[in-house]
Amino acid sequence: MPTTPVSESLFRLGLNEALPISDEATTSRVVVNNAVLRTVMFTFDTGQLLTEHASTKAVVCTLLEGEMDFAIGERTERMRAGDVIYLAPNERHALTAVSPCRLQLVMVDMDGREDAVTR
Repeated sequence: MPTTPVSESLFRLGLNEALPISDEATTSRVVVNNAVLRTVMFTFDTGQLLTEHASTKAVVCTLLEGEMDFAIGERTERMRAGDVIYLAPNERHALTAVSPCRLQLVMVDMDGREDAVTR
């Protein structure tokens, strides 16, 4: 996907239709991509999973539809539509879809500074 300019506003409409939940599959689409943040929409059919991994960026995950088990380290919680998780940079995590799901991830580049928000 091309870079989304930080200085320009943007509409991305019809994402649910453009990215349907597919049988026995996990799909994704990058919605916004620039030097500050990257937003990705994911769909998961029941039973689909992402094995343990980490991101160097801070991540906010919002479950938009369905239910999933989301593990951060040793802790696992059942997410339901509307639930939000914040992942600190380099936090190992994994997930499994309990039902067909739609998940939004927003990854923020903090330039490695804990106090980047306060500057």
